[in-house]
Amino acid sequence: MMGKKVLIMPNLTRDNTLCLMEPLIRRLHSCACAILMDEKYAGRFAGVHFAPFDEQITGCDVIITVGGDGTILHSAKHAMQHQKPLLGINSGRLGYLAQLEPNEMEYLDRLADGDYTIENRMMLEMRVGGDPQLYYALNDVVIAKGGHARLVDLEILDGNGQPVGSYRADGLIFATPTGSTAYSLSAGGPIVDPVIDTIVLTPICPHSLYDRSILLSPRMQLNVRSKFVNNSDNIVVSVDGERIAGLDADRQVRIQKSERTVPFINFAEKTFTGILSKKLKSRGEGV
Repeated sequence: MMGKKVLIMPNLTRDNTLCLMEPLIRRLHSCACAILMDEKYAGRFAGVHFAPFDEQITGCDVIITVGGDGTILHSAKHAMQHQKPLLGINSGRLGYLAQLEPNEMEYLDRLADGDYTIENRMMLEMRVGGDPQLYYALNDVVIAKGGHARLVDLEILDGNGQPVGSYRADGLIFATPTGSTAYSLSAGGPIVDPVIDTIVLTPICPHSLYDRSILLSPRMQLNVRSKFVNNSDNIVVSVDGERIAGLDADRQVRIQKSERTVPFINFAEKTFTGILSKKLKSRGEGV
């Protein structure tokens, strides 16, 4: 299948991204792809159609991000909303979420021909208190102490009001399988294959030797509230690294699996375990 409309969403604050843009555009042109970008980049690149972002995201067939995992997380929300397949090219350091490295541009030929599969990645949805606003996380929801606060005391109940756990810690991480290689991993959590639906609960520096990560059912609704033993006003709720709200005595956080997913592009030989082993090796070598 030829002639795809490809929306490029780059992080141009990275020097490596700028270096990749010209060969990326050239490769896509050789595959007869139409290249779209937000009008805010107008004049910076040749052979690209510039228009308002809303028009571009609606009209594209595929989204390509160029940057690190943060760039993919930002683009994932748009991919979810419009159900556009997402492909990440890594111009950052490790880039756990990226499918391609800078020296793998040849895979773009297969992208143009439709020679790929779609993997729908699980997301979490989160609401604070009675606020009708829903927030979506591809990586994680984190409830943690703010600033120089001391330990926080958090209690988790299921949708029926039954206790799930009580933690005294620096905070709690609720991660998707995709997010299991992010903050949760650094906090000692397990690595989970993204094809497995589960909610990964990992305490941050728990004040107990017995508190470990738990893999919870994706059907659970989790309600988190503060017990306010020693820090009643400095608990922060973040979604994919973005601070959303504070948690006070009158509010709780509801977390559950979302019905929405992010469609990631996969190439057959670029397996999760294969990509992971290379990333972990690079991480061990300090690259």
